[in-house]
Amino acid sequence: MIFNREKALKQEMINTGRKLYQQHLVAASAGNLSARLDKNHILITKTGSSLGNLTSRGILKVDFCDPADIKSKPLSTEFPLHSLIYKNFPAQSVIHCHPPLTNGYFCVYPELKNFTFESKLYLGDIPVVTQGTPSISRPELVIEALRTSNLAVIKNHGVVCMAEDFRKALNLIETLEEAVKIAGLARLFDKNILDDLDKPLKEDLTREADAYPMFSKEHIQAIVDLVNRDSFIAQKGLEQELTLKLAIKLDGEASVYKFNFEKGKIVKLEFDAEAPFVISAPGAVWEMIFLGKLDPFVATTQGKMKLKGDLGKLSRWYVPFSRLFELFRQVKIK
Repeated sequence: MIFNREKALKQEMINTGRKLYQQHLVAASAGNLSARLDKNHILITKTGSSLGNLTSRGILKVDFCDPADIKSKPLSTEFPLHSLIYKNFPAQSVIHCHPPLTNGYFCVYPELKNFTFESKLYLGDIPVVTQGTPSISRPELVIEALRTSNLAVIKNHGVVCMAEDFRKALNLIETLEEAVKIAGLARLFDKNILDDLDKPLKEDLTREADAYPMFSKEHIQAIVDLVNRDSFIAQKGLEQELTLKLAIKLDGEASVYKFNFEKGKIVKLEFDAEAPFVISAPGAVWEMIFLGKLDPFVATTQGKMKLKGDLGKLSRWYVPFSRLFELFRQVKIK
């Protein structure tokens, strides 16, 4: 059974390497791939492998918890990063490649400007990590970046993406390369379009404000009060008939809050998960949401949060809910 799984994963890696090369996301012997085989073993492309011409001989099986096994294999210089990802996340596949448009864009601009709803939904704010060497010498910085997104940019180097399979990882990388292409084309039409990378609906967060324990009743009530005073949500709620029940839940705790929206207003706050849409996540993820470090839509599409309900239907109210999530971070948490 293990042999069959290993054989199938190697074929997936070969196919993925070919796709990366054909789409000009890698060149020559750049980039590397890995896949989780079991608790302690991964498959990883060996040093010097050309992903466009990858064969099973160019893929190594290694116990990433056994120093002797690691030392005996001709592993890629990026092996420490791959192993740290598997030690810190439940990822099943990792792609590291060098998309040329993405590399060029982030050499010039510090962050991604999303022009399409698709890139906002699936990418959000892409974390950018700075390294001082040609290979990734400080993988711990990439690990911290991957806590907020399944995809991270290493400035002047490339990207790293983790996912439950190679298809999903490649989809994210392709989406980023396409978003960068759109940003470049937009600048052809308006040369000033990227000169001031804007943050929509900026708020003055420097004022003194009360702080609440995260997910306490006082914390959530403060959010409700803020939402019901917000003119943007009120306007979009009327325009888009924002009437539904949405619950948020803290994994492992009894804390559940259900927002009853009627035309953009939260008319009632309840404490159960009987709703067509329920968003749940561990405390560490909710903390990043409330601190504004992670977009809930992106967290859901990347699997960091769980959604009970149809994301497509919820996305109908993408604009007012994006504003709702921006208001989340205006209520300070302890």
